Formats: sequence, C-alpha cells, structure tokens
Amino acid sequence: MAIEISKRLFTVHDYHRMVGAGILSEDDRVELIRGEVLAMSPIGPRHSAAVLRATQALVRIAGDRAIVGVQGSVRLDEYDELQPDIYLLRPKDDFYASGHAGPADIFLIIEMADSSLDYDRTIKLGLYAETGVPEYWVADIQSECLLAYSELHEGAYRATREFRRGSSIAPQFLPECPIPVDALLP
Repeated sequence: MAIEISKRLFTVHDYHRMVGAGILSEDDRVELIRGEVLAMSPIGPRHSAAVLRATQALVRIAGDRAIVGVQGSVRLDEYDELQPDIYLLRPKDDFYASGHAGPADIFLIIEMADSSLDYDRTIKLGLYAETGVPEYWVADIQSECLLAYSELHEGAYRATREFRRGSSIAPQFLPECPIPVDALLP
C-alpha cells in the first residue's frame, strides 16, 4: 500500500498566528516563502555595513519621493512574506500602519548578498518576479557589484544588468534618483 505524504503550507495569517502564540518571536530571522517558514542567513559585519550605508544614502537620495524600508516585512501574496534588506515604497500617509506593503506598493527591493548570493539570485529572484515586484537589485558583496533585474514580463525579469563601483543606477520608477553603486556596498 502506497503512503501519500503531503506538505502543509502556511499562509501569512498562520505565520502571524505563530508569532502571536509565541512559536516564533518578532526577533526570529525567518521569512515565509512559498508557504514554508525558512531561516534567514545570519547578518555578518559586511552585510550589516552595506545595509547601513545604503539606508543612509537612499533616505537622502529618495527624499519624499519614496519611503525607505529596512529589513521589515513585505507581503507578496497569501503564502509569501519576506523581509528584504532594503525596499523603496510608494509614499503613503500612514507609512503602511494599515498593513504591510505589497507588490503594487513597491518601487524596488534590494538584497545585500554576502553568504546568500545563490539564494537571492534564484529563489528570491523568481518569487519577486512572479509576484509582480517591478524591480529587484542584488548587491553582491563578495564581487563588489550590483545585479539589477527589471522589465517585468509574464512573471519574469527580461533585463539583467551588472554595475560596478564608480557607476550609478536609477530605479525605473524613480528615474530622478540616481544611486551610486558604491553606496550599496560596504
């Protein structure tokens, strides 16, 4: 007799109930990805430095044109709630107190990749594209470059560009905000 084994996927509602019940704490470094609660890579000093440097620069560059979020939650759909390193959101008077930002609110997501490069370039890349995040950047700390994914079409990014130190790139929905690549690396 064959035994059928199935996986129980968690919804965003289930995920938040786990926090409320004390199974997960607000301080746990986890994300809900495709219905599974996954542990995130630890944050090392170079990763932390890159996030701090980028945050300071992006707040100054974006001004009132975008809200700069740092390692907070974005809800992509019923089974996906991630905590990207940095994200730029459409301005909203309540600063998203009424609910987590979703793909329609996001201008750009930036992940700082030190030990997580492969994961950020595969799993997260696919998920952000499938759920409609218009632009996704990966700051590759080891290679000191920025990988920019854009031109979303049918759940995939059609354009991939690489930028090195000394160059700048502007988000597609904030063309008046060029960002130096150096500001995104430690």
